[in-house]
Amino acid sequence: MQQVREKITDFEMDFFSLEGKVAMVTGGNSGLGQGFALALAKAGADIFAVSMGGDDDQTKHLIEAEGVNYHLSIADLTEEGVCKQLVEECIEVFGKIDILINNAGINIIEPDVTKFTRPQWDKMVSVNLTAPFELAHEVSKHMIPQRSGKIINTCSLFSFLGGQSGPAYAATKHGLAGFTKTYCDELGQYNIQVNGIAPGYFATELSAKTRADPVSNQRILDHIPANRWGNILDLMGTMVFLSSDASNYVNGTLITVDGGYLVR
Repeated sequence: MQQVREKITDFEMDFFSLEGKVAMVTGGNSGLGQGFALALAKAGADIFAVSMGGDDDQTKHLIEAEGVNYHLSIADLTEEGVCKQLVEECIEVFGKIDILINNAGINIIEPDVTKFTRPQWDKMVSVNLTAPFELAHEVSKHMIPQRSGKIINTCSLFSFLGGQSGPAYAATKHGLAGFTKTYCDELGQYNIQVNGIAPGYFATELSAKTRADPVSNQRILDHIPANRWGNILDLMGTMVFLSSDASNYVNGTLITVDGGYLVR
């Protein structure tokens, strides 16, 4: 029993610190990804953000205000060889990579499932599933020798559910959940933790139209015990936890941040 007490006293709040760490965040300069990047920066990590869109000085200012370094790379994750190049660029800029946040994703809405095309399917699979695999494949080559690392995939409630109007979205998010478990099994022996975070319904620009419709908005709220939409602050603590030493024995799991949506 004395030994257990001594181990308990080893716990420090520094376990949540990311000082000296380098994090790559795809989709890291907008939406939820921007919140993830800022959370990691507040915990002390340098940020290598990847954007499939354009530059955003706001994110740069937010990150650098935390006293850490920020680098943005604009790249099309669907292009062959790009993921390898991004990891090499991160190593060149920061010298290492400790955390990979596979956050970039797209959803193509098509109300008529018979009109959902193969090109639409292929594009979503490429961004939502193939790119996370390729990035994890490349970063693992650096994490294995250093015997440490965190890979966190942005999954979804649709990693557990079906979904109308977007047949490829739920399919790719189910695939990402399976990939999370598989890579946990592969990399756990090297002290690399691979987990997923599954956001519920969040008040973002993408959900503005749904929230503005009283009927649709209430339908969502009726399914959430917390009786409100989530905000980015609700996700930031979970992301820091999964990226830090505080979660070193959490591996291969998906943490839902959904206000209780899945219980109803």
